[in-house]
Amino acid sequence: MIKSMTGYGSATGASGDISLTVELKSVNNRFLDCSVRMPRMYIFAEEKIKSLVQKYVSRGKVDVFVSVDSSKADDVAVSLNEPLAEAYIAAYRQMSEKYGLKNDLSVVALGRMPDIFTVEKKETDADAFTADLEAVTAAALENFNAMRRVEGEKLRNDILAKLDNIETLAAKVEERSPQTVVEYRTRLEQKMSEVLAAADIDKARIVTEAAIFADKVAVDEELVRLKSHIAQMRDMLSRDEAIGRKLDFLTQELNREANTTGSKCNDVEITRMVVDIKSEIEKIREQIQNIE
Repeated sequence: MIKSMTGYGSATGASGDISLTVELKSVNNRFLDCSVRMPRMYIFAEEKIKSLVQKYVSRGKVDVFVSVDSSKADDVAVSLNEPLAEAYIAAYRQMSEKYGLKNDLSVVALGRMPDIFTVEKKETDADAFTADLEAVTAAALENFNAMRRVEGEKLRNDILAKLDNIETLAAKVEERSPQTVVEYRTRLEQKMSEVLAAADIDKARIVTEAAIFADKVAVDEELVRLKSHIAQMRDMLSRDEAIGRKLDFLTQELNREANTTGSKCNDVEITRMVVDIKSEIEKIREQIQNIE
């Protein structure tokens, strides 16, 4: 099943007492461009996340947002700097004795002294954290791809409908093309009759001119190639792989055959049908820009 390049997915999980949330969103891009936004202290896991994204996504600009909530984790240790505390107490005692002041030093006042406490975060187990984050990211990517498949199916159905329209129009061109030769021959006979009046008309010359005209306006080869490209495109749309670039190439080929058909035809009705074909091809091209 084909996938759209645009999508969103999220998942939550945990690494010990740390809560993890991973969100992904993507937009169209010619190549894969992945950026990961996460707290700097966990940046060691960034490359693992990018590598995981590459296994699920082949094209598009993917933004990964990692939220880490450690408010419930017992990962902070506060310790008293005892040598510094004793130095402060001695200094206050000395000040009291020397200047005859009341020594009213309290625990609260001492605790406000600079560097009296040391706050340390417990070291994170990088391997364990990375493994847990990868699991949450994988779940988010599954949800992300599920949404992209739904969007991809809509694109597939729309493109198939437009291919049906092109095929119908091509069949009408194929049916109309021989008639233009007959009409040309009739017009040629009428003009020669008017010019030559009573003189005999050279039937062989008319046949030759009609044959030359028929060769000029023949679009059989172009229509055969057009149908072939349509068949290839339908086949690709049934595959479960990244086909966006291949479809883009085939769309160019469809447009090439339509242009050649339009330039060859010398008929207003066929010209209108070719314009409609090119309009459908352009709509397909726009939709393909969204396919991975």
